Amino acid sequence: MKYMNFSDIARHYRVSDIPEAMTQFLRLSNILDAVHNGRPLDATSLEYLKEKNLKALHQLATGQINYEAYLVVADVERLARDKAAELERQAQEAAYRVRNAERAAKYKRERETAEAARIARESDPKYIAKMKSQVLRRKYGLDFIDQPLFPRMMDILTRIDAGNRLAEDDVVWLNTVAKEYFSEGLQKAYHQREAEFYAGEYRRTQDPWSAVNGSGHYRKCDQSKAALELLDSVPARSFKDAKVKSAMCTTRGGVMRDLGLRSEALQLGEQGHELQPRNFRPCTLLGAVHMELGNLGEGMSWYAKAEERGASERSVDTELRSIFQRADKAKREAIKAVLLADDPSRYRWVNHKRYQGN
Repeated sequence: MKYMNFSDIARHYRVSDIPEAMTQFLRLSNILDAVHNGRPLDATSLEYLKEKNLKALHQLATGQINYEAYLVVADVERLARDKAAELERQAQEAAYRVRNAERAAKYKRERETAEAARIARESDPKYIAKMKSQVLRRKYGLDFIDQPLFPRMMDILTRIDAGNRLAEDDVVWLNTVAKEYFSEGLQKAYHQREAEFYAGEYRRTQDPWSAVNGSGHYRKCDQSKAALELLDSVPARSFKDAKVKSAMCTTRGGVMRDLGLRSEALQLGEQGHELQPRNFRPCTLLGAVHMELGNLGEGMSWYAKAEERGASERSVDTELRSIFQRADKAKREAIKAVLLADDPSRYRWVNHKRYQGN
């Protein structure tokens, strides 16, 4: 007997229109295989053929008819199934048209009702205030705010949107109680206001520390070029002591890192460290740049020095997460191996799916 696969067998017995017959290892295809290879069917299988209204196949399997006679009856059954399927298709299409018509009529009614309600609402002052609130919240990525925090959050959003700085207690509140709502958009707006304030303070007082602070805030709202312009406006004669010089080097180094000029960033970080060996900020800059360059051991060493000099573990981990997420796949794997080898408990976050990237 010529070898036939399960789909060939289904066609041989005129049941290829039945999905179960065309799918290997399902019950009907197994029954067909048994009939084709002369194996007897058990009572359960025979009953199954009756349930499926496969009378011809039942008769063939029980020896009541031969294959030639089977084909005659099977073709009739196939035509009957095709006709039944066509009738079912037509019935489904008719039902679909009815449902579509009902949905269209319902949609029209709802649209008319909604339009009437919209017209009524537009003149309502409460509705207008609510819409303004929604627009403001969405502008800063806050679709929902818990009711207990809502009044203060809306006051903060209104003030920051008007170009005002936030009070110190507002910033503390946003970083603690309302941390969930200190969105990226709101953080950038906050840093923008702070950057503009400190830039203005520098122009007014010529205090280099205002330029340093303003530059830091410009960086945090993705305006590194503005940060560089502010730093460039500070004359060298303003660097009166090692602390100011170190801060200027470190801040400028951070800007160079933002702009992808990592060699310059390294040089500036090293200068900042030489000027203030006990300050952690040049160390964190050098740690970040070395990690981004792939000098992972050196980067981790600088981060360790930063923590020895007062950098918080939380701030270091936040920066490492940021570097890890921005790295390509190969570099992420390398960073992951180094971090887990250093402290598998502290850096277990590298295995979390949110840090896996593409």
